[in-house]
Amino acid sequence: MNETTDTRPGPASAASAASADTNTDTAAARLAELALGHVLVTMIGLGHRIGLLDALAAGPATADELAASAGADPRYVREWLGALVGGRIVEWTAGTGRYRFAPGYAGVLSGATAANAAPGAEMLTRLTAMVPEVADRFRDGDGIPAAAYAQRAGSSLGGSRRYLYDEQLVPGFLGAVPGLHDRLRAGAAVLDVGCGPGQVARLIADAFPASRVTGLDVVPEAIEQAEAARGDRPNLDYRVGDAAALGEDGRYDVVLALDVVHDLGRPQEALRGMRRALAPGGVLVMVDIAFSADLDEVAGSAGATQAFGVSVLHCLPISLHGGGAGLGAMWGREAAERMLAETGFTDVRVYPSPRPQNAVYVAASDA
Repeated sequence: MNETTDTRPGPASAASAASADTNTDTAAARLAELALGHVLVTMIGLGHRIGLLDALAAGPATADELAASAGADPRYVREWLGALVGGRIVEWTAGTGRYRFAPGYAGVLSGATAANAAPGAEMLTRLTAMVPEVADRFRDGDGIPAAAYAQRAGSSLGGSRRYLYDEQLVPGFLGAVPGLHDRLRAGAAVLDVGCGPGQVARLIADAFPASRVTGLDVVPEAIEQAEAARGDRPNLDYRVGDAAALGEDGRYDVVLALDVVHDLGRPQEALRGMRRALAPGGVLVMVDIAFSADLDEVAGSAGATQAFGVSVLHCLPISLHGGGAGLGAMWGREAAERMLAETGFTDVRVYPSPRPQNAVYVAASDA
């Protein structure tokens, strides 16, 4: 007699299968939501770049009126508006054919304020365009030069922080450092390392006219932009240069490194150069990551997730270029404090900043 085995699932295996199906459905729903979010972020970045978001904030308008205000083609604008209506960011009144922001969105998607998230959305879309090059670097382990990002992403990289610095650089970031305002008001020699298009240096030069400010960057195109915007500021200058090769021992009272050290190919050498550049009693002000690099600590953190993602698309490739260190944006506060100590800085203190993902690291030099 042939024996047969009953392969029908029992109660326990049936429950496991049901649980697996539920988990799969939940994961699929979340991925669909994330894909929708990607589309909407792209539309927001596009609208910011063209000027459509500020046009929308001016009040209810037809697609043709919005297109005329932003200098855009009406047919493209209608399609763009459809995406935002579908995403419940914009409302449409059928009787009048007019569009307006849904309640609350004008305040976070328009205007020259730190609350405006649209510049950050444009930055993300520009970085996403670098995916083919980044994918190649995944295979060969090399990096991407900063100049390539300057050419492809332009001012959008700094644009995500432009309004924030306009509002909070002096009172928030610099104000977090005890006694720094007084030192700058009295007149100090200031070096802004990795100055980019020069916004931070300009703001400091304007707020503290007794201080002399120098902006330094390795990308010639960035210095060209900075010089073009320098205007009539006798206490401000810019130059192309590498902090790792600074030969100006004891020249500066304050050295700034705002969101730049983790991008550098030779961060330890650069920090040593900054330390040498400080006069006795001088101070380094470094704005960088506030998160720990411990994955258990940051799991589930939206800010850390975004920092890792931006690092993959921008910070890590720049730092790895030419065989660099490859710190990445999420090198972590523990490593930041350790590297400052290893490069000769003393009395390292850490303060919160107006940007939650950043901390303000303040260090002295014995040189």
